[in-house]
Amino acid sequence: MRTKICEEFGIEYPIFGFTPSPEVAAAISRAGGMGVVGAVRYNDPADLADALDWMDENTDGKPYGVDVVMPMKIPTEGTPTDLGELIPQAHRDWVDATLLKLGVPPLPDSSDKYSGVLGWLHSVARSHVDVALEHPIKLIANALGSPPDDVIDRVHKHEVKVAALAGKAVHAERHVLRGVDIVVAQGHEAGGHTGEIASMVLWPEIVEAVGDKAYVLGAGGIGSGRQIAAALALGCDGVWMGSIWLTTKENQLMQQVGATTQALLRATSADTVRSRVYTGKPARLLKTKWTMAWEEEGAPEPLPMPLQNLLVAQAHQRLAQTADPDLVSMPVGQIVGRMNEIRPVRDIIEELVRDYEKAADRIDEARS
Repeated sequence: MRTKICEEFGIEYPIFGFTPSPEVAAAISRAGGMGVVGAVRYNDPADLADALDWMDENTDGKPYGVDVVMPMKIPTEGTPTDLGELIPQAHRDWVDATLLKLGVPPLPDSSDKYSGVLGWLHSVARSHVDVALEHPIKLIANALGSPPDDVIDRVHKHEVKVAALAGKAVHAERHVLRGVDIVVAQGHEAGGHTGEIASMVLWPEIVEAVGDKAYVLGAGGIGSGRQIAAALALGCDGVWMGSIWLTTKENQLMQQVGATTQALLRATSADTVRSRVYTGKPARLLKTKWTMAWEEEGAPEPLPMPLQNLLVAQAHQRLAQTADPDLVSMPVGQIVGRMNEIRPVRDIIEELVRDYEKAADRIDEARS
């Protein structure tokens, strides 16, 4: 399974694992892949610094990266209160009425209430980059495309590579022109923010467009070694996997939300929907009563990022505390149909490698 990108980063397998959990990211790195910690949930940069300090102590010297969310075409300044003033009252009223209709109780007075994930803001994402570059990271990835030119230049001066997600070949070409080192070719099947072109079509298109200028990682719907073999056969240098780690033993974040874990474990590949209700941009989520409510007649149009996140932040917190898997709100890809048990990260990677080797052997047999 080794490719040139393994030599570039000093990793055993070309498996890049995105996760909001430092525990999972560290386990991926220790198992021979490249753990990439999602920074968006860290409203306070000091909390991200603590998480990366922990990574430094628990990766056995193996490389890891950080993923930020740096949107370019939204309000970039202001406090949550300032942005909150841009949310129409009619949207707030609809959310309150829908939660009441679904029987979702309010948060207890003792709960830690928050107004939204501020990591969607450009200014906060920049602070995440500042913190990340104070640690021995090997990669900065931007979930919403190319970072600004000054950020790319600064990251490169620290001898750190830059990755950016792309859903079209034209996006990949723009990334590379701006200095991006790795293009994550994310197909329609992926969880979270995703475009409309399926992986089997997208991967070779992006490889043909920029594969001679940058590394290309296949992403979207990957959960087996056979799919990794397909990505490499289509010209990718490796894979970027996110959803598969949600139901891992090390994922303490998910285990604290039992209803969400239950919903993931029982879901099939048909139980997701692509919607703007989570962040304001199209993202693939679990299909639940909450997502279906946004499709009913009379539901408002989701707001642009980051206003939609601010609108639904406490709603999602309330939904998670209901202990009802029919109500949770969670980004996940179509590969959720394979995520039907809680397993250690190392077991998953070892199975990916075995399955890849079997697929490679079948290809060799077919050629002989």
